[in-house]
Amino acid sequence: MSGILSAYIAFIVALNIIGAFLLIQFTRRIKVGDESHSYKDGELIAGHDVDGIQEMNNPLPRWWLWKFYILIAFGVGYLVMYPGFGSFKGVLNWSSAGQHAQEEEAARAEFGPLFQKWSATPVAELAKDEEAVKAGQRIFLANCATCHGSDAGGNIGFPNLTDNDWLWGGDADTVKTTIHGGRKGNMPAWGKVIGEQGVIEVKNYVLSLSGRKHDADAARAGKKIFATTCVACHGPEGKGMPAMGAPNLTDNTWLFGGTPRAIEETIRNGRAGVMPTWGPILGEEKVHVVAAYVFSLRNQAAQ
Repeated sequence: MSGILSAYIAFIVALNIIGAFLLIQFTRRIKVGDESHSYKDGELIAGHDVDGIQEMNNPLPRWWLWKFYILIAFGVGYLVMYPGFGSFKGVLNWSSAGQHAQEEEAARAEFGPLFQKWSATPVAELAKDEEAVKAGQRIFLANCATCHGSDAGGNIGFPNLTDNDWLWGGDADTVKTTIHGGRKGNMPAWGKVIGEQGVIEVKNYVLSLSGRKHDADAARAGKKIFATTCVACHGPEGKGMPAMGAPNLTDNTWLFGGTPRAIEETIRNGRAGVMPTWGPILGEEKVHVVAAYVFSLRNQAAQ
């Protein structure tokens, strides 16, 4: 924090504390006997009369005033002990980063040996360890649920991890590689290449691959376009290529939606997806445990 910014923050904090104190001092007493005001039974009338009820303007109760004084004193004491007054760190030299580091160190000392033990166990075998799977689930909920959902069921653009359909492959080692290094998927935009009619024809051919309702004539024309533009990634039968992350078009699993309109949109404008790289964030041992949890979901889907 720069010196100017620190001084500015300290000035604002001090101004607020002094201002609060002066405001209480200014309003804590009413000048009784002022002839410019109206009184009733020795109490100052505020001038509001609703349904015959007069609003009085009396001094604050003493206990209420002391509560404000105590709060101001507490605020000053807090600023002496903890950060908050510009760049002054407080006499305790506390910081949120330091507290986090201490808690992380304590957690590492407590759970480190257990994670080291788990990391020495192959992912497929670790997926059968109930305690390890629960630990992996907790890490998943804290880091992965935002995209994949708390139940790992996914959403539009984010894959469902509870089924048996895997763009990049679902074996134990591949699952760990995906989590550790992330993935980048890219479906090119073909609209300008094959034209609007071509988009409609390829859409119908794709629908035919999964046995869905389609226009047979358009599908035959779309098959020819598919063979020259799409086969390199999706394969001659449209079953996809895990090595490239290209999806299988013959099932009924759709990452970006499987409605005819959604398929048209995908062909016309393409799609792009990114799975973040979690290795540097979680570390090797936690990635290993999360992979075991995710792999356990795959096994459940296969049963």
